[in-house]
Amino acid sequence: MNFRQLLHFGVVTTLLIPSLPAQKKSGIDVSGIDTTCKPCDDFWRFANGGWIDSHPIPASKSGWGTMSVVQEGNQERLKVLLEGAAASKAPVGSGERKIGDLYGACMDTAMVEAQGMKPLAGELGQIAKVGTVKEMLALLVTLQKNSPFGPVIIFGRQDAKNSAETVAAVGAAGLSLPDRDYYFKDDERTKNIRAEFVATVAKMMTLGGAEAGEAAAQAKLILEFETKLAQPRLTLVQRRDPNATYNALGLKGTMELTPSFDWKAAFRSLGIPESTQVIVGEPAYLRAVEKEFTATPLSTWKTWMRWKTIASAAPYLSKAFVDESFRFQSTVLTGVKEQEPRWKTCTGLVDSTLGDALGEAFVKKHFPQVAKTRMMELVENLRVTLRMQLEGSGWMEAETKKAAIAKLNAFQAKIGYADRWQDYRTVKIDRGNLFGSIESASEFSRLYNLGKIGKPLDRNDWGMTPPTVNAYYNPLKNEIAFPAGILQPPMFDLEADDAANYGAIGAVIGHEMGHGFDDQGSKFAASGDLRNWWTPEDRKKFEARAECVINQFNTLDVGEGLRHNGRLVVGEALGDLGGLKLAYRAYKRALGGKESPVIDGYTGDQRFFLAFARVWATQLRPEAKRLRLTTDPHPLGRFRAIGTLQNMPEFHQAFQCKAGDAMVRPIDKQCDLW
Repeated sequence: MNFRQLLHFGVVTTLLIPSLPAQKKSGIDVSGIDTTCKPCDDFWRFANGGWIDSHPIPASKSGWGTMSVVQEGNQERLKVLLEGAAASKAPVGSGERKIGDLYGACMDTAMVEAQGMKPLAGELGQIAKVGTVKEMLALLVTLQKNSPFGPVIIFGRQDAKNSAETVAAVGAAGLSLPDRDYYFKDDERTKNIRAEFVATVAKMMTLGGAEAGEAAAQAKLILEFETKLAQPRLTLVQRRDPNATYNALGLKGTMELTPSFDWKAAFRSLGIPESTQVIVGEPAYLRAVEKEFTATPLSTWKTWMRWKTIASAAPYLSKAFVDESFRFQSTVLTGVKEQEPRWKTCTGLVDSTLGDALGEAFVKKHFPQVAKTRMMELVENLRVTLRMQLEGSGWMEAETKKAAIAKLNAFQAKIGYADRWQDYRTVKIDRGNLFGSIESASEFSRLYNLGKIGKPLDRNDWGMTPPTVNAYYNPLKNEIAFPAGILQPPMFDLEADDAANYGAIGAVIGHEMGHGFDDQGSKFAASGDLRNWWTPEDRKKFEARAECVINQFNTLDVGEGLRHNGRLVVGEALGDLGGLKLAYRAYKRALGGKESPVIDGYTGDQRFFLAFARVWATQLRPEAKRLRLTTDPHPLGRFRAIGTLQNMPEFHQAFQCKAGDAMVRPIDKQCDLW
């Protein structure tokens, strides 16, 4: 590390200004710039137009961008690792042997075709034997251990109001469409999606052995049934309020909501003590489910259970099931025209089930220690810079500032990979049995999660696997995490000038730090507990600043007369705005008063903003765009760049943008956080 720090209980108490490495590489591919577009008219197009025009969306993708390229590169690396593991003679039981055997089983399409529906015979047979509602309810309890596709799911999670404890949680499940609103919206596109859903259910049920006429009738019943389940569900915006989904009812209160479901038997099966606190996410939904246990005919319940069993397994069944699953999930919902090669499906399977074993091989090959060290330098410089911003804030009272800084100091930063790798010794992987292997890995993951209940919090656990091209903030742990997968060029480049790294990964770091203070994260204290730490007046001022961003994204025209839902995307938009401003100030701090060099004709400030915009060089198919606008709390990539920079005077100065330019919001409408 090229700066000195003194740590006391994980908090940086002394930090010298980091020196700027003597680097010459720009980090910006200037061939991707569209010089025919003025930067003050549409900076996203200026920064990315050349790249976008020369990188059309592949037929197998719903969208394509610079982060897609990073993801694609990581998949290629995983393929090489997995092919090597599959061909190796690694010891039986070793992580390398397990990931190689699972990949090999997945790639053996001849075996998959030969098995047909056999892998589902046991579960479908259990459903077929159900003769009473009581027997159906008992089966739903049994399936909680490995296949919790039913209307509810029990899992372990931190207690939001006592985050040091892991308790049992009950979540709403069971819907097949992307969100509850898809069952009720009346526009032509959504009605067509519902019609296509009925068609795909009918096709799947036919493939599963039903007669065509019978399958068509079953499909209509399933849509009607799921519409009943969707009605009491909270909307996506409502679920953004952590208080709305925190209902500490205990086992007794949960049983009162759905007395027909044998919660005690479920807890015994899952090894959960009855004395455990139980947090229910959506009580109104549980009450509605209780009604449907008797109001909905048993035959409909059994048909729906059969559908959910087949649908969840379809991507790993024979080609006919894979094709129909792809047609609805990818073509209908996101506009994708062509399936990806099998090896990508199989790398994704291994990553999602044996992520640490695969991740260990990935970081050993593709993430050197020097990268982890450099990332920590960037994180700590942004932490110090944000502390300075909070201390200098003109609108927060001293009491709120003190609490905000305490929260910032308590941030735990995770870089690259876990300190301790997951042990998969009990997972049974058989190259000749794909479904049995998937079930074993699934049950291991399920029991691992449930096994946390009642035990001390394990901060080693990650929410993403090492090869993932993403990052996150977890308010309950008050931690920010950056997997090795995202720490690849051009997001993070050890050979690049600091302007590019601070504009790209620095903005990502700032974004994740910002989530600790967005509309959701700001409701959690330094400890991770859901607790108010704001003075009443400061909370009102914060919400007024958030309202500025909500109004901005409600009014941004994204084409075809469409708009974002500002209240859905406000958290991510606040993260972008606060994160970029923080990254910029950290970059200037790293310069230590020196001028950044002009490289390829662009100043350091210009390259900083180009690097930020290049992160969001993303284009989407029309279907994927509409899906994202409906369900995704992230704004569309183009407008993450435009919307954020419209509020940045430093950007306006760097490119000499003036009042009245499209990239400059009126002064009285420019949003700011600190």
